[in-house]
Amino acid sequence: MVVEFRVKDYVAEDAAHSLRRTPTTHHPLSNPTSSFHQNHQQQNHCSDREKVSFSDPLTQHNVEPVIFMGEDVKFVSKTAVGGDLKELHEVSRKEWVNFNRTLMQKFPVAKTIRIASTSDVIFRNAKASGRSLTTLRLEELDDPQKIAVQEVKVITQQDYVLRLRELNDEIAKAWKFEDRVTALKLSIKVTRLLSDTSVKEFYPTLFVLVTNILDTLGSLVWERIKRKAEYDDNGTLVCCLPENFTTKDVRSEAKETCNNWFCKIGSIRELLPRIYLELAILRCWHFLQDSSLDALERLTMMIRGLADPLASAYCRLYMTHCAQELLASDSGFLITSVNDITTTLSKIVYGTVTTNAKSLEDRKLLLSLLEPSVEWITKCLFKYRSQLKCGDILVDIASVRNNTKLAVKCFEVSVILHNLLRELSTEIVGANALGIIDMIEKAKDISLDQYLNYRLLGYKLCESSPPLDTRDAILNKVFHVIDQFSCQMEYLMVLDVYLDFILQHNMDEQLNLFLDNIWRYTRGQEITEHELHILESILLRLIAHFADLTDVLALDHFFDIFDVLYGTTRRIVSGHILAKANWRKRINDSSVIEFLFEVSQALHDSGDVLASRHEHRQAERHVSRFVQLVDFGADLEHHLNFLIECRSTFHRMDELKEYIIHSSNYLAIKASSGRDELMDFCKACIAFNEVTIPSLSSNLKRVALLVETAEVALQCGLISHSDSLINAAIDSLHHVTQNDDIIFMYSISNIFHQDILAFPFSCSSLPFDEDQILSYLQKLCSLLVMVPGSPELGIGFMLKKMLALVNSLAGMTSLFKAKAFIAILLLTSTLSQKKLPYHIQNKEVVGNDLLFLGDLSYYEDVASISWTALQNILDCLLQVPNSVTQGNGALEACDSITMSLKLTDEVSKVCYELIGIAQSSLPQINQYLKYLLDVLNRQSLKSAAS
Repeated sequence: MVVEFRVKDYVAEDAAHSLRRTPTTHHPLSNPTSSFHQNHQQQNHCSDREKVSFSDPLTQHNVEPVIFMGEDVKFVSKTAVGGDLKELHEVSRKEWVNFNRTLMQKFPVAKTIRIASTSDVIFRNAKASGRSLTTLRLEELDDPQKIAVQEVKVITQQDYVLRLRELNDEIAKAWKFEDRVTALKLSIKVTRLLSDTSVKEFYPTLFVLVTNILDTLGSLVWERIKRKAEYDDNGTLVCCLPENFTTKDVRSEAKETCNNWFCKIGSIRELLPRIYLELAILRCWHFLQDSSLDALERLTMMIRGLADPLASAYCRLYMTHCAQELLASDSGFLITSVNDITTTLSKIVYGTVTTNAKSLEDRKLLLSLLEPSVEWITKCLFKYRSQLKCGDILVDIASVRNNTKLAVKCFEVSVILHNLLRELSTEIVGANALGIIDMIEKAKDISLDQYLNYRLLGYKLCESSPPLDTRDAILNKVFHVIDQFSCQMEYLMVLDVYLDFILQHNMDEQLNLFLDNIWRYTRGQEITEHELHILESILLRLIAHFADLTDVLALDHFFDIFDVLYGTTRRIVSGHILAKANWRKRINDSSVIEFLFEVSQALHDSGDVLASRHEHRQAERHVSRFVQLVDFGADLEHHLNFLIECRSTFHRMDELKEYIIHSSNYLAIKASSGRDELMDFCKACIAFNEVTIPSLSSNLKRVALLVETAEVALQCGLISHSDSLINAAIDSLHHVTQNDDIIFMYSISNIFHQDILAFPFSCSSLPFDEDQILSYLQKLCSLLVMVPGSPELGIGFMLKKMLALVNSLAGMTSLFKAKAFIAILLLTSTLSQKKLPYHIQNKEVVGNDLLFLGDLSYYEDVASISWTALQNILDCLLQVPNSVTQGNGALEACDSITMSLKLTDEVSKVCYELIGIAQSSLPQINQYLKYLLDVLNRQSLKSAAS
C-alpha cells in the first residue's frame, strides 16, 4: 500500500507560528515607566538601585549582612562589675559545673583505688557491730586517734562514689530533721578525705565529689540564716531582705546564728577541714560584714599552712570558686594565690619541694594535676576586667611599666605564663609581643612544653594587630627561637599557627622564609601522620589565600613540600589544588598543565583507597573540569595528543572520558571551519572518539556520544564515518535495558559554543529509561534528515534498520513503541518533501532533497516505510493495557498522521479507528479529542471533494 504525503512549506509555517519579536529598551526587571534606560547615556554614573522601584535581589549588591544570634545566648560585659550580680553568679555556677565535668574527664581513674585508713568513713559498715551508724561516727569524732592507723585499703571507684553520695544524702537527711550537729560532723569527716593525696590521679575526682557536698552544706546554712533574718521563731515574716542587703538589714538573731556557725567551724582542730568548711559558708559573712575581703585574705594566709602541694592548690581552687559569690572586682587574694602557686610550682620544677614526687615522671604528673587550679584562678583573676585593669593585675603580679608599654618580668614557671597569656587581651599581647617572646624563651621547664606557649602567642597575634614596625621582628624572633627545637612535630605545630599571621598582613618575604624553614626541617626526614596533617593544613590555607593558583605555585618550595605528602593528605591537597585551578576560565600555561596533570594522576591512582562514592565522584569531577579548561590555543594537534594521554592515564574515569570525547568533537568542529589541510586532523578526532566511546560502561552514554560524534563527522564532511557511527548507535540501542545508568547525560550545547551544535535531549526523572531511549531515537530521526542516503542502498536501508530496532527492543511498553513509530513516520514525511527543513552546515554534504531529486524509487521506499510505521502504530496502541494512556496515545498518533499524510481512504480508516479508541477511553468533553475529530472530518470532506 502506497501513501501520499502532505506537502509542507517550512518557511511559511515558521513565519506563521513564530511570535512577533520587537526590540526592547527596558530591563525586564525594571519599572516600565522608569526613564533609566532612556537616560542611561547621560546618567550612567547613577547606581541601578536608585532606579528600580521594587526590591530586586538581582540588583542589590551592597546589602549589609544580617547576623543572627540564638535567643538563648547571653552576653556579660567583661567591664561590667556593678551589673546584675544574680546573673553573674548564675554564669559563674554554670562555668563551675562545666569545669568540674572537664576536670573529671581529664584525669580518669582506675577501677580500683588504694586509700589510707584516714578514710574510714568510706569503709564503715554499721551492720558489723550492734550500734547505729551515727553512734559509730560520733565516737570517731570524739577520739580522732582512731583514724591514725596507717593501713592501706582497696575500694572500687564506683563504690567510692556511691558512698560519697550516701553521705551527701545522710547530711541532707540530718539537716531535714534539724540534727545540724550531725550534719556538721559528717561534713567534717567528708572534708577530711581531701587530706589523703596518696592516689594523685584520683584527687581531682575526689575534689569534685567532696566540694559538691560542701556546696550543698553551704546552701543549707545560707538559707537557714536568711530565714532567721526574715522570720521569727514562730515562722512569722518580719522583713524581706533586699537583693543587695547590708548588715544593717540583718536581724540580730540571724547574726548570732551566723556567728555561731563560724565559731563551730573555727574550733575544728584539723586545718584543712576548717578552711574548706569556712569556704563552704563563705558568703554567709555577708550577714556579719559588708566586706568579706578580710576573711579572704585571712584564708589565703591559712592555706599556706597546708604543706602538701596538691591539697594546697586545690584548696585555693575552691576558695576562688566560693569567692565568686561575693565580689567580682577585688583580686588581691587571687594575686597572692597566683604568686603562692608560682612559688610551689617552681620548687616542684626544680625538685626542691618536700614531696614524694621524686622522679621526673612523678613531678610531671604532679604538675599536670596542679594545672587546673592555675587555669581557674587566672581565669577568675581576669574575669570582667577591662584592658587597663588587666595591665594593673600584671603589674601587681610580676611586671613593671616602661613608659606607656608593658615590659613583663620573666615568670619562673611556664604553665603560669601559659595561663596568664591565655587570659590577656589580644590588644595587650599585640602591643607587648616582643617582651612576651622573651618571657617564653626564658620560661623553659617541665611544667609545660615550650612550643605550646609559642602556639598560644601565635593565636593571640592572629586576633590582634601588632604595630607595623614590630611585625617582622616578632616573626624573626620566633623563627630564631623555634629553630633550635629538636622535635620536628613541635616545630611544625608552631609554624602552622604563624602562617595565618603572615597571610593576614601580606608579609611576602616572611612567607618565603616560612616555607624555607619548613622545607629545611622536612627534607630527607621521615614524616609522621600527625606531621602530614600539619603540612596539609599549611598547604590548604595557602591555596585558599591566593586568588590565582599560579601565585600559589610560584611560592618557594611549594612543589617540594607537596612532594613530601603521601596517602590521604596528598589526595586531599590534590583535590583542593584542582578545585582552585577550576576557578579559572582556561589553563594555557604548559608548566601549570604539567603539574595539574600529575596531581590529577595522583587522584586517579588513589581511587582504590577513596573512602566513599562521593569522594570518587568529587575527584572525577575535579579532574574532568581541569581537562575541560586546558587550552592549547591554535595548536590543535597538541590538544588532541593531550586528550589521548588523558584517556590512557585516567582510564577508570568514565565522566572524564565523556569530557575528552566532547573536547575531541569540539576540536574537530574548530578544525573543520579552517583550512582544507586540517581535514586529516578532523578524521583523527573522529577516529579517536570511535575508539574511546566503546570503553564507556553505560550503553545510554555510548549512544549519546555516538550520535553526537556522528553529527560532528557529518559537519566535517566525513559521511562514511557518520554512517558507521549511526549504525553503531543503533546497535548500541539494542543492548539498552531498563537497568542502564541514565543519571547523567551531556549536551554539547552546554559545553561548547551553542551556535555550533544543539542537542534536543530531554532527561527524565522517572525510574525507567523509556523516555531517555525515546529521546535518542527521536534524535537519530532528526539527524537522518541531514544524512545523505547511500546511492547503492538508498535511503530505505537506514529507515528499515530503525524499524527493526524498535521491534527488537525487549522489555519496552507498547506505548513506547507506538511513539517510536510515530517518530519514524514524521521522519519519512520530512524526507518526502522537495525541500528539507534544515541541512548540515557543509557545502560538500548534499542533502537528500537534492541527492534523490526526481528519483521515484526513493519516494516509493519512503512511502512504503511510512505505511509500515502506520500499521505498527495502530497495532501497538491496541496492546496498551491502560485505557486512559491508550486514548491519549491514540490522539497523539492521529495528530501526527494528519500532519504528515494525506487522508486517503486507507489512512482515514486508520485515523477514525484511532479516534474510536480515544472516544472509548476518554471523556467526550476532552478538548483535544474534539479538535482532532473536527480536523479529521474537515480534511476527509476536502479529500472527497478533490
